[in-house]
Amino acid sequence: MIIRQDVLIAQEEWGTGIVKIGSAMPERRTCEQETERLIDSLYAFERGRVLFKPTKAADIQFRFTKAGATSYFIAGNEDYPEDHGFALNPWLRVRFENASMILEETRAFAMGNYYFTNPNGNEIRVEYTFGYTQAENGNLKIDLHHSSLPYTT
Repeated sequence: MIIRQDVLIAQEEWGTGIVKIGSAMPERRTCEQETERLIDSLYAFERGRVLFKPTKAADIQFRFTKAGATSYFIAGNEDYPEDHGFALNPWLRVRFENASMILEETRAFAMGNYYFTNPNGNEIRVEYTFGYTQAENGNLKIDLHHSSLPYTT
């Protein structure tokens, strides 16, 4: 059975991974390595399709492949020309504020806000829903990633 702590650990690892990618700039190869590590360890692409809807994607808003997710995080893929490398921002911290979770035997869902702290100390709030599946080693892997900026009037 997946427990709340499993989700919290996966979220902490995700936030740490995003910070590591940005802190590796301007070393492009290091950013690529950190992105590959994050995706391979925290996303379930090895099982097949992952439902990945990143925050700042309008032209190709739904990504189902590792290449699509990688491009969103660090750009550089001509198939996704709108990508600017979200994770290349030098984020200082990422923190999750969970509104609720659904915990099942081998699946979990979490929804809420996550906050990205920029170098000026300002937090950018983003809404998210992540779906997790349990890997063979017991760790959680993301197979549903949806994030969006909050609605404003």
